[in-house]
Amino acid sequence: MPAFDALKLIKELNRQEIFFCLANVTGASRLLVGASDGNVYDVDPLAGDQPEFKPLGGHAGFVTGVAIAGESIISGAYDGKLIWRGLASGEKTREIPAHRKWIRKVVSSPDGRLVASVADDMQCRLWNAESGELIRELSGHDERTPTHFPSMLHTCAFSHDGQRIATADKVGRICVWNVSDGAQLRRLEATGLYTWDPRQRIHSIGGIRSVTFSPDGKLLAAGGVGHIDNIDGLDGQTRVEVFNLETGEKLAELSGDGKGFMNQLIFSADSQRMLGLGGAGSGLMQVYDLEAKKNIKSDKVPGPVHAATLSADGKHLFACGHGRVLVWEVDQEAPVAGQAD
Repeated sequence: MPAFDALKLIKELNRQEIFFCLANVTGASRLLVGASDGNVYDVDPLAGDQPEFKPLGGHAGFVTGVAIAGESIISGAYDGKLIWRGLASGEKTREIPAHRKWIRKVVSSPDGRLVASVADDMQCRLWNAESGELIRELSGHDERTPTHFPSMLHTCAFSHDGQRIATADKVGRICVWNVSDGAQLRRLEATGLYTWDPRQRIHSIGGIRSVTFSPDGKLLAAGGVGHIDNIDGLDGQTRVEVFNLETGEKLAELSGDGKGFMNQLIFSADSQRMLGLGGAGSGLMQVYDLEAKKNIKSDKVPGPVHAATLSADGKHLFACGHGRVLVWEVDQEAPVAGQAD
């Protein structure tokens, strides 16, 4: 089981594009990576020194969500469209005008039958992954911030059993939904991830950029950036808030040693540790001990990380960001910090 204590960076692929999202093909090192030029790139980062980045076009604007469901690749972008492509061929099979504003995230359910998309129209939509049929719409986020500016719906995540989905927005609101009937199960407020400047810029910044369920289904973690004194720059500390899903109680507020957004959170299999990746001008990686409620390890990363995922076998960590794709080897036998060898 990865304890995240030993991660060895083995590959750094530098590119001109900004990469916002990625999905890993189960059982392979193949990645689908969404980019700033409107392409989804198909690449195996472990295939030699200079692997080919094969462009799969179709979007007009930043591709900020990509998922694999069954035999399909589904991507979402600034243009509000969802595009289906064959996983084997890369050929486009379906295009849907899914949202009226920027799609921020696309995820698939654990069984691959559903796809969820969230966008700045403040809607989460659940789709049949095979047919493209809209199954239901989840509406629990305000279109405007408390100070009457447009809000954003940044992220979403399915629980590991696929029975729940969480959606999270700019002002720190999290809604937890029952997938089968769309009932809202809980509303949580992570207000420490939102900054409003009423004096100089009269503007807000922040929001939840990553949300994830623990494997045991008991916890939900939200990541972003803490209070920012100068909103012209991301000078706030990274911040993670952890909630008990049964009671709604906030269990921990975790600040890291670096600055910028915590854009990706990944639980260990036993739900006791959590890996966070993100950054601002520079990239960072942090490991949190959830029982001790503290950050126990911090490392620098080549550039800010926008998205990351563990391979299905837990042996590799893949990440993407400004102009690069990164790969780490994960030592699954590494002793947990604070315990005997």
